[in-house]
Amino acid sequence: MIPLDIFADPVCPWCLIGKANLDRALEARPGHPFVLAWHPFRLDPTMPAGGMARPDYLRAKFGAEADSIDIPVLEAARRAGVTLDLAAIARVPNTLDAHRLLHWAGIEGRQTPVMSALMRAFWREGRDIGAPEVLAGIAEAAGMDRALVERLLASDADRDEVLAREAHARERGIRAVPSFVIGNQHMVEGAQPVETWLAVIDELAAAPEDAPEAEH
Repeated sequence: MIPLDIFADPVCPWCLIGKANLDRALEARPGHPFVLAWHPFRLDPTMPAGGMARPDYLRAKFGAEADSIDIPVLEAARRAGVTLDLAAIARVPNTLDAHRLLHWAGIEGRQTPVMSALMRAFWREGRDIGAPEVLAGIAEAAGMDRALVERLLASDADRDEVLAREAHARERGIRAVPSFVIGNQHMVEGAQPVETWLAVIDELAAAPEDAPEAEH
């Protein structure tokens, strides 16, 4: 098996689209060799703890382009068959706690369903995934212990660990999300189309069996 390390933020639209394309490729190649792991990388590490109203955030980040910044996202989502409800999104949260939840989900082998739920909650339901009660509900729906997650979220548990992992990613050269590292060797950046992932999987399947394995 080959590790596929994914650096992503659930509030990043290109991460949502990139995941949708990857999911379709993996479904089309059920014998794929990948073992997925999601790693913390906040789209905006300067986001206030309570988040920001989405219109204010877009104006602060994109200035005069704020009114049109969603156009390419909506077009890419349409091509990928991804449903968005931008009108439902009132606030952009600080996602540190969401990444803490993903860290705990990783320990239990539930990262991908939790990431899927986080993205769905934000992009389709307009829910505040910085709110502890929303995160605890997502954890419970994924089969995690809600009471335990609530206690952890109310503490600083693993906060420094998640921040250190994000800092390490930046030190490794990760500059944007989504970024995918294949077998600890090759990095693919951006929301790649389904065809690209199919080609990667097929190339790996065709590789000689005695080829040296990637370092883990």
